[in-house]
Amino acid sequence: MPIYEYTCNTCLNRFERMRPMTTSREASACPNCGSKAQRALSVFAAFARDSMGNMEPISGGGCGCGVGGACQCSAAMGF
Repeated sequence: MPIYEYTCNTCLNRFERMRPMTTSREASACPNCGSKAQRALSVFAAFARDSMGNMEPISGGGCGCGVGGACQCSAAMGF
């Protein structure tokens, strides 16, 4: 099962849940306050560390603006 990230709009807690793909779009209860939290855009898989420990995009991962490979930044930067 994949791991999805969620952000609670009530207490701003960020948390992860392992869920089936069939329920990935459903809100999840926040472990802090119990409010319904919406799934957040995950960008952790789009970046890696180079040999010097610096962050670098994985091929097609985008520029870091949070949109991913489909943003204008990635086209301008040649990603």
